[in-house]
Amino acid sequence: MAMCVSNRQQHQHHHHQQMDNGKYVRYTPEQVEALERVYNECPKPSSLRRQQLIRECPILSNIEPKQIKVWFQNRRCREKQRKEAFRLQTVNRKLTAMNKLLMEENDRLQKQVSQLVYENGYMRQQLHTPSGTTTDNSCESVVASGQHQQQHNPSTQHSQKDANSPAGLLAIAEETLAQFLSKATGTAVDWVQMIGMKPGPDSIGIIAVSRNCNGVAARVCGLVSLEPAKVAEVLKDRLSWHRDYRCVDVLSVIPAGNGATIELVYTQTYAMTTLAAARDFWTLRYTTTLDDGSLVICERSLSTSNGGPRNPPPSGFVRADVLPSGYLIRPCEGGGSIIHIVDHVDLDAWSVPEVLRPLYESSKILAQKMTVAALRHIRQIAQETSGEVHYSGGRQPAVLRTFSQKLCRGFNDAVNGFVDDGWSILDSDGIEDVTIAINSSPEKFTGTQYNGSMFENFGRGVLCAKASMLLQNVPPALLIRFLREHRSEWADNGIDAYSAVCLKSNPYAVPCGRPGGLSGSHVILPLAHTVENEEFLEVVRLEGGAFSSSDMAFCHDMYLLQLCSGVDDNAIGACAQLVFAPIDESFADDAPLLPSGFRVIQLDPKSDGPGAATRTLDLASTLEVGSAGGTARPTGEADSSGTYNLRSVLTIAFQFSFENHLQDSVAAMAREYVRSIIGSVQRVAMAIAPSQVNGSIRLKSLPGSPEALTLAQWICKSYRTHTGAELLTGGCQSSDALLKQLWHHSDAILCCSVKTDASPVFTFANQAGLDMLETTLVALQDIFLEKTLDDDGRKVLFSEFSKILQQGLAYLPSGICLSSMGRPASYEQAMAWKVLDDDETNHCLAFMFVNWSFV
Repeated sequence: MAMCVSNRQQHQHHHHQQMDNGKYVRYTPEQVEALERVYNECPKPSSLRRQQLIRECPILSNIEPKQIKVWFQNRRCREKQRKEAFRLQTVNRKLTAMNKLLMEENDRLQKQVSQLVYENGYMRQQLHTPSGTTTDNSCESVVASGQHQQQHNPSTQHSQKDANSPAGLLAIAEETLAQFLSKATGTAVDWVQMIGMKPGPDSIGIIAVSRNCNGVAARVCGLVSLEPAKVAEVLKDRLSWHRDYRCVDVLSVIPAGNGATIELVYTQTYAMTTLAAARDFWTLRYTTTLDDGSLVICERSLSTSNGGPRNPPPSGFVRADVLPSGYLIRPCEGGGSIIHIVDHVDLDAWSVPEVLRPLYESSKILAQKMTVAALRHIRQIAQETSGEVHYSGGRQPAVLRTFSQKLCRGFNDAVNGFVDDGWSILDSDGIEDVTIAINSSPEKFTGTQYNGSMFENFGRGVLCAKASMLLQNVPPALLIRFLREHRSEWADNGIDAYSAVCLKSNPYAVPCGRPGGLSGSHVILPLAHTVENEEFLEVVRLEGGAFSSSDMAFCHDMYLLQLCSGVDDNAIGACAQLVFAPIDESFADDAPLLPSGFRVIQLDPKSDGPGAATRTLDLASTLEVGSAGGTARPTGEADSSGTYNLRSVLTIAFQFSFENHLQDSVAAMAREYVRSIIGSVQRVAMAIAPSQVNGSIRLKSLPGSPEALTLAQWICKSYRTHTGAELLTGGCQSSDALLKQLWHHSDAILCCSVKTDASPVFTFANQAGLDMLETTLVALQDIFLEKTLDDDGRKVLFSEFSKILQQGLAYLPSGICLSSMGRPASYEQAMAWKVLDDDETNHCLAFMFVNWSFV
């Protein structure tokens, strides 16, 4: 025994001596295999786990625990180095591809500059040439101008080739290919880069829109980590990613040799609002491979002169044109693809009311809804394929995308109300601001957004109440964020009592919740989001309550599946929407959905003229649309000097189910309910808009709340009393001028209650204060002071609170506060002072946050 101990001590001494001499143990393959098995299970084992490993593996008995610890450290280091090397290689490949893309873009811009310089020089020469010589060259000048115009407007040179023969179709396809490539990589269109584009391996890509061309066009170039064949497969399946496509029917497929194909395609798209017709297209789509291995999918409309349909578009549709457009997909060295996407369309803007034409003349909207959407979808698929995207709830990404598609398509169907889906307009006197559409055709509800059991769950029919509004100076992203975060500000639970009867047997009857049976609070549970964070899929839990003591059995929470998109302030095209549908707790993959919600689309400011409206109004009541829908004018509005440059169109659509004998009652309830929502949204929109302020500001009715004019006087007077300085410049002013200056003060000024038996809540804020809290005057008085300040801010405030009450003033250090939507905002300094009323008694506390900004 003593001999064994002595041998072990000698072995340990020898081992330590080896380590001290800088010599390391040489592990046998069996030892490395055993250590690797443990590493795969636990890369960082504890001391006890390492000792247990030595006991369980005899082959490791001659290795010291300290040396095993070193082995695991080295192994983790090698793994980290390997991952970092792989990451750097990936970044290097992206940078190489991006560099190539930027160099090509630079070459294109150089050509464009050269062309503009030449044209500028030619125009200078014409201006300085005597009139006599210009007469001699006028014919040549006109010819050159005509050639130049035809080069940049290929739509004017429709092919006259015979499209009824394969040879004629191939000629049209090759012509389309050439024109598309000239737009994708050349100067056939005057492209202008989108503002805010950030080049780099992780950016969405290089985005450009057209300027001074026929129709509207958008172009994007980007990188994705998918092979060209997979990219082409995904892009051709437009129904999987284009939210505004209703159907894509491939009528025939014709082989064109060398693996190329020609397809004749009929496409229908949804209308963006309730006041315009949907669009349809007849196109030829050509798929081929170039000599350099690039894949091309290009497309153009077929007219009656080159094989297109001679029949007029179906009811509810306007025929639009696709000018040569498509996808150029080039393989990258080391994997992945470079994608060039061009969308160029003529949406026949003259067929819609004049106030809506900017929606059909905006290349920015086209870029957001089609061009960038395609690239974002490809990037999403690539991220999911690589396993970089993780979702909660155990749902597969494809299933969650299906839910998003069902919500969008169901909402679009409600907004459009196509006759061939069974929708019909309920008779009215023609002056209603809310349109009611009825669908009592079960056989029609078999599309992608519904299933065969639709009417088993929803009753005998579906009713949709919808309307459109024109908003002034309201950013779409801000409005949708507010509607998402402050549901109680617009969701009216005071629906007539008869709808409660429907709810007991049908939880899908009301899209906003249980009328009269909800406490008003809601909890948003994140479910998924896209890679670019431009779209969120979430579940909203509405806390339930009983209608009366006899309804306690029906007291339960309700759930909404909700899709929120476009809430990024920098969204291209500024289109945002909030769509939701009731679901049950099981949330089955095939659950039928009855979507409702809001869509806000920003009108292009360039179309705003001197006649722009100057207040938020109901859009339907200001249009005069003829039988052909060709002309429309805003009425009842005074001319404006262009004070407001930002206009948006808000579309609201709410769906209800009903039993046949309750149709009239549900229709009346739905109309009044949507009207109440319109009123709420108008108030919110006016409060959010940075419009001019006058003495008509009114605070929410609270006991003891003064008028805004009086409160402004108290705030300024108390500030002067406690500091000896003036809060506002300008000396003595009228009450209206004082309030206006306080409202537009650059620092955030807020007032909160000083009740001792409750947490302080805000009662007033100027425009900067509302911006900082991301709220409105209406919702302000539901926000608690303690929830606005961070932990450090609360500690400082509580320590200074007694000083404020005794001395009337306290200076607070810099810190961070949180908006009602959870965004942190930093400020350099804050002041707090008592606001005294005319009787010199404490009315409230005023806070001023100096030089604040969102972090």
